[in-house]
Amino acid sequence: MPIASQPGNDDRPFGSPMEEHDMQTTRSKQLADEYLRLGGKRLAKIDDNIVKIRHWDDDTPEAEAFWQKHIEPLDDKHRVEVETHLPTINDR
Repeated sequence: MPIASQPGNDDRPFGSPMEEHDMQTTRSKQLADEYLRLGGKRLAKIDDNIVKIRHWDDDTPEAEAFWQKHIEPLDDKHRVEVETHLPTINDR
């Protein structure tokens, strides 16, 4: 019986929408992790699948610059993907 994770057992064509989604999710997680590593303080508020950001505490200058350069310019869909990887207000 083949194992699904073995190369060649994936029926999706290279560059499929699912693969692009997997790559974007990974990129979104990387952006969120780097922002947090730099001292980012923004928190996500997720309610009924609506994502909003709360920003009570100041970011470090490095985190703020990273947010402005790499996350703020993203279109709404991709920015929300990043924001969902941030800690939530319920984590406080």
